[in-house]
Order: sequence, then C-alpha cells, then structure tokens
Amino acid sequence: MNKLKVGNRFIGDGESIYIIAEIGINHNGSLENAKKMIAGAKEADCDAVKFQKRTPELCVPKDQWNIERDTPWGRMTYIDYRHKVELTYDDYKEIDRYCNEIGIDWFASCWDEDSVDFIEQFNPKLYKAASASLTDINLLKKKKSTGKPLMISTGMSTMEEIENAVAEIGTDNLMIAHSTSTYPCRLEELNLRMILTLKKMFPNVPIGYSGHETGLAPSWAAAAVGANFIERHITLDRAMWGTDQAASVEPEGFNRLVKNIRDIEKSLGDGIKKLYDSELGPRKKLRRV
Repeated sequence: MNKLKVGNRFIGDGESIYIIAEIGINHNGSLENAKKMIAGAKEADCDAVKFQKRTPELCVPKDQWNIERDTPWGRMTYIDYRHKVELTYDDYKEIDRYCNEIGIDWFASCWDEDSVDFIEQFNPKLYKAASASLTDINLLKKKKSTGKPLMISTGMSTMEEIENAVAEIGTDNLMIAHSTSTYPCRLEELNLRMILTLKKMFPNVPIGYSGHETGLAPSWAAAAVGANFIERHITLDRAMWGTDQAASVEPEGFNRLVKNIRDIEKSLGDGIKKLYDSELGPRKKLRRV
C-alpha cells in the first residue's frame, strides 16, 4: 500500500487528495501577508500551507553576499535582502499558533540543516525537500532523521538522481512530487504522465504533483491521472514582488482549484461497471429489447 499518515489523515491511493498551498517566500518577510495567505488557503479548504526556510549565510554563495540589488525596501546587498524575506522565530511561533487555531497543517522546505533544527522546534507534521535539494543527501537524511514524513520534489532532476535519492533515504515515510522547475512553466514541459511513471516505479510511495504553471487545468489533470497530493503556490496578488508570484494562484483561484479537484475525485469512481438505481427508470423507459 502506498499510504502514509500525516497528522490526523492518510495520504495515498483511495484517500482524498492532500492539497497544499505553498506560501514559500511570497509573504516577502511579512507575517501579516503570511497570515492572510493562510486564511485564504483555509477558506479554500486546503489541507496545508508550506513555507520555505533558509539560513542565508549557508544558502547564498559568499561571492554573492555583497552584490547590490534593487528591492521593495530600497537598494541593498543580496545577503541583507535574503534576511529581509526570512520570517523570525516569533513569526513562526505565531504561524504555528494560528494554524492550530483555524485547523490547517503547516510545514516547510528547509534548504539547509540548521533550518531543519529551527523548524523542528515547532514540531511540523512533515518536511519537504525542494527540487534544488534532491541531490543533497545529507540534508535529506537530516530531515528523515526527525521521524517525520518527507516529501521530495523532482524538478531539475534526472531519473538517475531521483533513483539515487530514494535508494539513499529509503521509501518508508516518503512522498515524491513530480515537478518541472521553471517559473512559470510552459504547458509543453509539465509532462504530467510522469506521475504515472513514478507510481509504477515506486508503488509503495504516495506520488503527487508540485505545479509552477499559470492556470489551473494542469492541476486538475494531475488529480485525474492519480496524484495523491497536489501543491501550488499561493499569493495575495500575482503582481507582487518576488520570483514565484507569477506562477502562483490567488485565493479566489485556489477556491476553484480545490472545489474542482474534489469534484474530480467524486467523479473518478473505482473503474468497476455498475448499474445505478438512478438508471433504472431510464432503462425501463428507453430499452426496447
């Protein structure tokens, strides 16, 4: 069985699709923005929100620290900018409190091992490894060592790299997301049939989809081909500052996204032909022989 437990529910075949609104760094360092996106995700009936956590000194190459760039807060060095878009301990403490209060899961993609230790203070229900981290085996093992389920994303990766990562960390407590790491991604490069390929390759692992396209139809298609979980970026306004905003979905769009995914789930059925009671009247009236 390809099921695992996250919080109070299971993810896998036969279960309701686990829908994640990725806030990432679309909050631009603002707790207020983050809470508005959490509220929007909850109103849309998402199962979880996800953040990104970095230790800038570990994640930014040193030769880029002092490169200056224009930002919404004025011109500053890149390392100062990276600190500007990181949320603080007190911010995450409030996020944890708020998510528990309104009843939505939250977790994070940690880009370095120190960030895992930081987020572990809040006891999240799972972790994610971003596509960029798929080959960072030590980081993957650090996340697995927490005992929490781990979702790995497979954008910008070869099949060999995916197979190696899974061989290194094992399939227990693992979720794999098909993804293409272009923001926004062209439809021709989404390759949604990879969801089916991964399900065949790893039959005991929940397989999902992390989408970076514009529009909602591909995410609905991912639901139809069997994704066990679906992740899309959420934003308050696609015109906001930030590299991920253009590939994100505003709260109103998230409402449509989730509603139609739930309708698709109901309509797929089990593939076994049935004669429904609702058909008996038309059958009696219309069948001639």
